Amino acid sequence: MNKLIFVFLYGMLMTASCQAQQIQEKYVYRKKGTEAAAVLPGAYNIDAYLPLLKNKRVALVVNQTSEIGGTLLPDTLLALSVHIVKIFSPEHGFRGTADAGAKVKSGKDTQTGLPLISLYGSNKKPTAEQLEDVDVIIYDLQDVGARFYTYISTLEYLMEACAENGKELIILDRPNPLGYIVDGPVLDKKFSSFIGMQPVPVIYGMTPGEYALMLKGERWIEPGNVTVQVIKCTNYDHNSLYDLPVAPSPNLKNMAAIYLYPSLCFFEGTQISLGRGTEMSFQQFGHPDLKNYTYSFTPKSMSGASDPPLKGQKCYGRLVADNAEDALALTGHRLQLRWLIEAYGNYPDKEKFFIPFFEKLAGTELLRQQIKQGLSEEDIRSSWQPQLQKFKAIRKKYLLYPDFE
Repeated sequence: MNKLIFVFLYGMLMTASCQAQQIQEKYVYRKKGTEAAAVLPGAYNIDAYLPLLKNKRVALVVNQTSEIGGTLLPDTLLALSVHIVKIFSPEHGFRGTADAGAKVKSGKDTQTGLPLISLYGSNKKPTAEQLEDVDVIIYDLQDVGARFYTYISTLEYLMEACAENGKELIILDRPNPLGYIVDGPVLDKKFSSFIGMQPVPVIYGMTPGEYALMLKGERWIEPGNVTVQVIKCTNYDHNSLYDLPVAPSPNLKNMAAIYLYPSLCFFEGTQISLGRGTEMSFQQFGHPDLKNYTYSFTPKSMSGASDPPLKGQKCYGRLVADNAEDALALTGHRLQLRWLIEAYGNYPDKEKFFIPFFEKLAGTELLRQQIKQGLSEEDIRSSWQPQLQKFKAIRKKYLLYPDFE
């Protein structure tokens, strides 16, 4: 690329970064009374990773959250003459519009013309053939920090593929909006699945970069000799509250849903709707048989929820929170079981309340048993503590940012 053109484009990108920083300062702040500071994802630190891509054939693992100042990472790198050979996309697809669990077709990105390969369904891990023309892979996905959100499983499979095929991996780190919490039952490996592959709690309090270092350091992936370089976030620590600038998936539409997600997602393993097919998914719960509630909603077909549970049926239940501030206050910086316990207590046919998927979400068979036995939330929480303490000790070894404790 002509040097003057490069300088011009780079200047434009830096201007966009400054503008984005000014916008984010309105929403990003620190807890405990410390001075407000803009938090910027690793992707903004172009100086740190652009030299690593020189004369390399690059593949990207990205979606709609992979942006710099509102411009998607592929467009940014193409403007800087990076040789991108293909794009891999996670669950929900490159543009982030597919239903949860929906098959996403591979093909070609209409805007860049690049090959687009889905890392979901039957092709969760890049194959040797798909990586044959690749030297380095960039992973840049905004996670939400809950174990059953599948982007960390995509990351794990990607690390395995890089190790098996001798490819470099660069992680453009992004803040964890729940990075100030470590809580919930730790997964029993016999319940491992794509919605939970490793013995970590439901809320694990790590960024993607930190999580990847843990996978490698604890040898939880085989082979473990993957080369990983993490481009860190700016001004982030585990006391930060980070407001996501882009919705990470179609049913997590706002920060209220993200704060409530770890607690309400358990309803996916029950007969209860958590609002898929409405404008407030993961902010409410309900069922036609919960007649003792006055609040109601009716799921319908919509983008990202083409056939939601209990579609077209009037569901009675509870609106947990309609704004981020209330959701944050209600969660109390921990995983909450009270809404699950409440719904179970009010559901008329308790033998049918849970479905087998519940154990995959919980990562253990014990939680269902405890709720059916009528244990209090505090008694259930106490049972998590020994394994939680073990995980916290492991987690500490791989943190790249100051912790909340």
